[in-house]
Amino acid sequence: MPLPTVCRLFRSALRTQLVPVAHVTTKPAKHTITAGEQAIAMTTLFATILGPSGWILAHLEDYKKKE
Repeated sequence: MPLPTVCRLFRSALRTQLVPVAHVTTKPAKHTITAGEQAIAMTTLFATILGPSGWILAHLEDYKKKE
């Protein structure tokens, strides 16, 4: 009994090997980042992501009101 087409496609997709997109190496970093630079980067990252989310959650009741 032949397999359905979808099953054959799925099996062939699993057999194919993917070509790596990025070349990952295990060498040490060329430039070291100080603790201050890391703190600035993390603060900026969190403010960028959590700032708008916090604003929306803080004003959720205002958005629920129908005018």
